[in-house]
Amino acid sequence: MTQRADATPAWTPAEDLLKLDFLQTEKIENTLRAYQLAKRCNGKRVMYEAVRWGRRGARINAIAPGIIVNPLAIDEFNGIRGDFYKNMFARCPAGRTGTADEVADIAELMMSGRAQFITGSAFLIDGGATAGYFYGPLLPGLGTGMAEGKQ
Repeated sequence: MTQRADATPAWTPAEDLLKLDFLQTEKIENTLRAYQLAKRCNGKRVMYEAVRWGRRGARINAIAPGIIVNPLAIDEFNGIRGDFYKNMFARCPAGRTGTADEVADIAELMMSGRAQFITGSAFLIDGGATAGYFYGPLLPGLGTGMAEGKQ
């Protein structure tokens, strides 16, 4: 994907996002990739809006949780993709799922004066599951080699 295409979701009106070339169904391999793209697009939009709202003295940030223990997550763990999720969290850097309180902790920080210089950021709170997928033991086809610096 080009840098321009990667940035396009930042300013594309919400009703036109699904018209973008790289978001066409035939170009998205599976639902996990669709989820990852949605998170990425949200992060781009947060950066774009931070510039616009910054002119008014506002800060714009987002919290992007992974699976957090709640009734929906329990349904996921017991559903058809349950083994996938259990493996993902067992092998992610944190080695576990997150809690609602941990998401609340980042929200509390972001809304406090301690975060007054933070804007344009999307905080991924997934115990490192995404990092493990791209660079660690969850990397499809490469196992733990990348996590150990072996390519």
